[in-house]
Amino acid sequence: MVSCYQVRCRVGEVRRPGFSQCDAYSWDDMASLNVFQWLRYGPWLAQVVVTRRCNLKCGYCTEYDRTSDPVPYEELASRLAKLADLRAWAVCLTGGEPTMHPRLPDLVAEMKRLGFKRRMMITNGWRLTPALIEALNDAGLTDMQISVDGVNPNKVTAKTLKPLRKKLGLLAEKATFKVVMSGVIGSAPPEEALEVVDFAKAHGFTPRILLIHDQNGQSQLSHEELSAYDEAKRRIGDRANEAFGYRGKMIESGEAPFKCRSGSRYLYVDEFGSVHWCYQTRDSFSKDLLAYTYADLREQFDTPKDCNAQCTIGCARTASATDQWRSQGGLSAAPLPAPAS
Repeated sequence: MVSCYQVRCRVGEVRRPGFSQCDAYSWDDMASLNVFQWLRYGPWLAQVVVTRRCNLKCGYCTEYDRTSDPVPYEELASRLAKLADLRAWAVCLTGGEPTMHPRLPDLVAEMKRLGFKRRMMITNGWRLTPALIEALNDAGLTDMQISVDGVNPNKVTAKTLKPLRKKLGLLAEKATFKVVMSGVIGSAPPEEALEVVDFAKAHGFTPRILLIHDQNGQSQLSHEELSAYDEAKRRIGDRANEAFGYRGKMIESGEAPFKCRSGSRYLYVDEFGSVHWCYQTRDSFSKDLLAYTYADLREQFDTPKDCNAQCTIGCARTASATDQWRSQGGLSAAPLPAPAS
């Protein structure tokens, strides 16, 4: 990381202790970012896959398998250290199902030691126990995201309120970290999503509403699902209008164009340690995280993504929201869009 004693002499040069004159040094090639570089192009959020394996088989999910071993702790620790060099503000452990990693609390503790401001994870909730919740408290977890697909299990999903009520009760009782609980529209009768939202509010969780998307990040809703979505937004309030209310715009017109900053503001790191724009576009862009530099962040910040208009990937949209006023790859800067009504 660039230290306070390093001073820029001329563009592309750095003075270091022990050297009598400035050494030519490319800022684009630096592995570690200073605060000014981070503010321009650095990551707000990085998602790190700790295992591709999952204990469930949700019919809509394409991001899991049933056989993979957890990524070794040492490899994950190395990736976390690299993200610290890149000054990632928040890191979220994901999968698969992260609770299937045997050293999950150790990973969270390492995230805290490295100084990430928000230390997050996503889970389906099925493997939560009092001991694990306490271990995550002690390790320094700040945020847990759990999506509940409906009320009753069905052919598509078992990740529903009926089997999860006791686990969710444990979270409400014991967790010292923030719990964001999302109702999901698209995998169960739409009215069940409203009951999930009400349950979240009643138990002190932060409620959210999500839309099921396909393997390409696209979403289509029926009339009944649209009505349920509108009612869920009303019950949640202003928090439902994430990233300038893109979900509402997509429902109204079929698209919500934006300047996607994935590969820069948002990094998706797969189980092999490669950075992608997101899981859905993993064949479009890939680079080893450990070789990632400021130049890569800047290049991907400036790269238009053709899939942006119909994207439903909330992480990519929210991480990109602060930079919509800046130009991208020939696209001129434009005023910030107004939230959808």
